[in-house]
Amino acid sequence: MSHGTEEIPQNDHDPTGAAKGEPDGDRPDGPAEPADGPAALTEPGSDRQRPARSWEAVRHLLVRLHFYAGVLVAPFLLVAALTGLAYTFTPQLDQLLYGDRLRVERVGDDPRPLAEQITAARAAHPEGTVASVVTPPGPEDTTRVVLAVPELGEKQRTVFVDPYTAEVRGELTTWFGSTPLTTWLDDLHRNLNLGETGRLYSEVAASWLGVTVVGGLILWLGRSRRQRARSARGALLPDRRARGVRRTRSWHAATGVWLALGLVFLSATGLTWSNYAGERFGRLLDAANGNAPALDTALPGADAPVEDHSDHAGHGGGEATADADPADFDAALAAARDAGLGGALVVTPAADAASAWTVAQNDNVWPVHYDRVAVDTSSGEITSRTYWADHPALSKLSKLGVQGHMGVLFGIVNQIVLALVALGLTAVIVWGYRMWWQRRPTRADRRAPVGRAPERGAWRRLPLPVVILGIPAVIALGWALPLLGVTLAGFLVVDVVVGAVRRQRRTA
Repeated sequence: MSHGTEEIPQNDHDPTGAAKGEPDGDRPDGPAEPADGPAALTEPGSDRQRPARSWEAVRHLLVRLHFYAGVLVAPFLLVAALTGLAYTFTPQLDQLLYGDRLRVERVGDDPRPLAEQITAARAAHPEGTVASVVTPPGPEDTTRVVLAVPELGEKQRTVFVDPYTAEVRGELTTWFGSTPLTTWLDDLHRNLNLGETGRLYSEVAASWLGVTVVGGLILWLGRSRRQRARSARGALLPDRRARGVRRTRSWHAATGVWLALGLVFLSATGLTWSNYAGERFGRLLDAANGNAPALDTALPGADAPVEDHSDHAGHGGGEATADADPADFDAALAAARDAGLGGALVVTPAADAASAWTVAQNDNVWPVHYDRVAVDTSSGEITSRTYWADHPALSKLSKLGVQGHMGVLFGIVNQIVLALVALGLTAVIVWGYRMWWQRRPTRADRRAPVGRAPERGAWRRLPLPVVILGIPAVIALGWALPLLGVTLAGFLVVDVVVGAVRRQRRTA
């Protein structure tokens, strides 16, 4: 994420890193861009020069790409980091704002039957229909009776009931189980509360984050081997003896090394539910048979099988036009408990008379529990079951990755790690822009607010193996991450146009 060039040497006689009054070739913002790059060969029989191919050109190209990604994409990353930081603490914020509804005043000995709790909830809120009931995850938590209310659209009305007294503690408009605050912060992080159009911002950020991190690692670790005596300390710790832009760069790069694994994880997991890259990921799951197993909810003797492909039912609005018998919730819960399902359970009524009820574990904290059963409430029989252990590896990785990205997989430890990563990324971005400013020309006749971009034309000096292998790789990456491909193509077009305009001005 560096906004300064890595390959351009600094002036060792000026501790600030900004050589004043020196020729352009010794300045920290680099030499003027030549028409054909720094090294060229004359083609036989012509006056035309062609660039000399060199493996060093790979580094120069990475420098330029890393620079433009830092300058142009860093604002998206900064917003994603700050909104993600706010979202990390939603469990604590929910307890602060909605604790009177989420928790009971006094823990009792035995909870009341679900039927009694549902009846109390429906007496207080007769609107809509019961879509599901979520049992308390802990002894101090309330039962959630989720109502599908047509005027709420994809959102639901959740009624919170004291499981020991069947007293209604309150209600909230929820979205797949999330409180209003969590929903708002989630939308802010995913789309800046701008809907589908705003989701482009987060996908651009996630697409470029991994590329920028990997490119920065290559540049810094390669530089460390050459210039810092091949020591691990030189790559992992900032150089506190340096001054000016070199000091800023060392903090920027060393922090990026420590954050690299977390940032790549956030990039990859965030892309799995993005609009365009997420659709590509879905195709991969389909092709590799990596989706979660479907739960067959057809009752024995039904005309056609019904399959539930969701990870777990529960928080969404239902299609039923009338409430199910509250007593059937207790029957479904008892059957699931007898089948070994523990922890917080989501009990969902049958979609129709030919379908079974579903009961799903909803434990997102490691070790997770996501077993599901289909129940015939008339007999108490388990008609079908899916086990978390039987999920394909890709399905498990996707599910666990999402929970880790959201900060719930390892509880408070997960939250702390995500908060540190978000703060670290914010610092790395700020240091990157500071480098750009520090590298600005300072001579009286060449002043500028920021530093010059790295040299152009490195791609023309790439070794043939890199070109032959690199072009298909870039095309494949652009297909897998469409917004990365589109923005990269846009960068290239702008770069070519700017270069053509500059050449025209020099020859005019």
